[in-house]
Amino acid sequence: MYTTFIQHLEQSLFQRFNLQSRPIPTGLEYKVSDRGRNPATIRSWCYQCPELRKIRYTSIDAGASAQILNSVIYPSPHYELPLLGIDFLSFGQVKNLIVMDFQPLFQNEAYLAKYIYPLKALQDKYPELAQDLEMKFYDANQYFSKYLLFAKTDAETVRTRVFTAFKDYLNLYWQMLDSVEPLTNSEDIQRIVKAQKDYDQYSAERDPASGLFSSYFGHEWSERFLYEFLFEDAVPLAAGSVKK
Repeated sequence: MYTTFIQHLEQSLFQRFNLQSRPIPTGLEYKVSDRGRNPATIRSWCYQCPELRKIRYTSIDAGASAQILNSVIYPSPHYELPLLGIDFLSFGQVKNLIVMDFQPLFQNEAYLAKYIYPLKALQDKYPELAQDLEMKFYDANQYFSKYLLFAKTDAETVRTRVFTAFKDYLNLYWQMLDSVEPLTNSEDIQRIVKAQKDYDQYSAERDPASGLFSSYFGHEWSERFLYEFLFEDAVPLAAGSVKK
């Protein structure tokens, strides 16, 4: 279901940036589930370039039962831009959850006005994709903006409106990247490094997808995938309190 999204993302990236492959730990780039009636295939890609230190995206194909696309783009720490976060989950063609946002590293007013407020026009353009849904696993006021797209919708809307919104969000992100001034002060740069690490730690500890990964690919593989690839700067919880 999300093949066209991946194709557009790749086309946009390769046209704009001098990408280099970023290593994915052995065994995590591809796996086929041997569980259940509907075997799932998970495949991941990862790149980097001078402007973006990590571009990762992952697809899960479980046939008619589940189609998932997850991506996070981390800018270079020389830029204080938000992260670009994308989560599209479709289960059986009838349950479709979409999340798309510029995920702020900081919540002060000046930062939000500069990097998050430009999203308002896009949220206003897609009101049906900006539903007031409850966040069960995350604090909506931390690493999320108030202009995110967050909705439950139908498959036809995913193919049409969500795809158009996806392209608009990418284009706006590239425009912001083109216009932002790089940081030169080492303390400012280290502040971004720490903020991105904090994001990984927060996300690894709360990501509900870890349970989904475990159901398809087993707990051990899923913990590796979570901490060695998705959120590689996170530190696993102490033995005995590892998230199940």
